[in-house]
Amino acid sequence: MSIAEKVQAKFEKKTEQYEVKSHPQTNRLYHIELSKDSLANFLDKVKLEGVSVQQLEYTPYARFLVASYLLDQVGEEFGELLKGIVNDRESGGFTLGLRGVTEDTDEYVIFATAISHLIGTPNFDAMSGKYYARFTVKDTDNSDSYLRQAYRLFTFHTDGTFVDEPTDWLLMMKMVEQNARGGESRLLHLDDWKDLDVFVKHPLASHKFTYKAPSSKNVSQEVERPTFFNYNNKPGICFIDQFAYPETIEQARYLHDLSYSLENDSSVIELELPVGDLVIVNNIFWLHGRAAFEKDPNLNRELMRQRGRFHE
Repeated sequence: MSIAEKVQAKFEKKTEQYEVKSHPQTNRLYHIELSKDSLANFLDKVKLEGVSVQQLEYTPYARFLVASYLLDQVGEEFGELLKGIVNDRESGGFTLGLRGVTEDTDEYVIFATAISHLIGTPNFDAMSGKYYARFTVKDTDNSDSYLRQAYRLFTFHTDGTFVDEPTDWLLMMKMVEQNARGGESRLLHLDDWKDLDVFVKHPLASHKFTYKAPSSKNVSQEVERPTFFNYNNKPGICFIDQFAYPETIEQARYLHDLSYSLENDSSVIELELPVGDLVIVNNIFWLHGRAAFEKDPNLNRELMRQRGRFHE
């Protein structure tokens, strides 16, 4: 059975409230469409209850309440469906969005929070000091990492490499986009990488590299992590080229060759994500990055990130 057939057979579903189908760009992901009525009713309930982004930041249990408001509109089984997809090795990811029902970025945050809390619990994001981070990419930048540098490739990596806590999943949502050409989200499923066996079987595959974050991340600790590890009897990966500190030439070459192979693999997906849409992927077997933008002095893109652990 092909990947496409497996994906379609497992989770495709259509109800009055939502439809789950294979993503138009890749059979590895699903695309989920919630009905516009369900989205509008959810946002009406949020307003009726007086939920604000500040309340979500200050009161952690309110984040689970907005998740329950969404389930009220689409059915209790929807949360199990999302968890099933993100935990499924053959897929492990999906996109969905607000379908133009609102363009209020605060409502984007609230909606994304409802979705993330159906899957797990977001980690504290030290860069922003919140459970989520919003950041812009503009024409000029003086940051100390590739995150905000528009005109260079943001290389493949997994999140959470330099913190001592599980980072099982990642959510990215497009909040604002103006004068942007290029800059697509790049994704690669570990099992589609042609050189996976080469690097998993290398003597340095299980070596614990030291990871240190730059000052902008507001994380002072150092952690040691192997690049590959066992995850449900298949490989998982932990890697970011910017923050790994090898101790020998051999180690440096291994990391360089691994990164080069990832960037040039034929299975890389350049995902088109409209404003108001989000993508969630399993951070253990999906790598992500960003293509370079074309030069434009008026470039303005804002993204939101949440990342965290699965529910016990």
